[in-house]
Amino acid sequence: MSSVPTVTLNNGVTIPQLGFGVFQVPDEETTAAVAAALDAGYRSIDTAAVYGNEAGVGRALAESGIPREELFVTTKLWNADQGYDAALAAFDSSLEKLGLDHVDLYLIHWPTPARDLYPDTWRALEKLVADGRVRAAGVSNFQPAHLRRLIDTGSLVPAVNQIELHPGLQQSGLRSLHEEYGIATEAWSPLAQGALLDDEVLLSLAARHGRTPAQIVLRWHLQLGNIVIPKSVTPARIRQNIDVFGFELTPDDMEAIAGLDRGMRTGPDPDEFN
Repeated sequence: MSSVPTVTLNNGVTIPQLGFGVFQVPDEETTAAVAAALDAGYRSIDTAAVYGNEAGVGRALAESGIPREELFVTTKLWNADQGYDAALAAFDSSLEKLGLDHVDLYLIHWPTPARDLYPDTWRALEKLVADGRVRAAGVSNFQPAHLRRLIDTGSLVPAVNQIELHPGLQQSGLRSLHEEYGIATEAWSPLAQGALLDDEVLLSLAARHGRTPAQIVLRWHLQLGNIVIPKSVTPARIRQNIDVFGFELTPDDMEAIAGLDRGMRTGPDPDEFN
């Protein structure tokens, strides 16, 4: 079983640096996918209310027999449930579907700036942390202005900002801001949904290291210090994605991948998505 390093968040909670994401996995397929991930050595599972598969995640966790304290579970609050009271109610619903008494990380899924509810929503997450129902609170897809507003008006600095991040969208400015405030960077779509895996640079590095292009990209994330949550429903690929701790990219390798940055999004623009 692979030994996954951990990242210590700004409140002292530790999270495995590599976890398993279930975006776009139907609920009826989620239990088997998460079971395969747990069997491969993953202990961090990332879901969201809008994915519609929290119950499937919960079933896999319950059936695994793995002690709760060895698992790290993340879920996210959907846009329609923003606002103080609505967020608290939505969290109750997520917790019930997961079959848990707490989650390790709870994220505001998008800032939805036109609705301007994220500061009130953040107060709800702060309460959940104070009540011991959430071990760490964070955000997802927040831009610098959104982060600064929360930091200026809230009592907690977000522990994590989960953002689209891959070699085609390297987010160096946002990563620098995270470092300034002690916010961990977590990458969703870490492989750009496969869009870059036939790039000549990655193919060349994969051939030289005897690895797949996906393993090269995941290793790049880890060496940057990113938390990363690749998604797959294929058991062989699930195992492959966690087998990234037995080799290291050189500084030249890292520089070659840095040259692939092209501002390429696979998902919405957080400033415009409401």
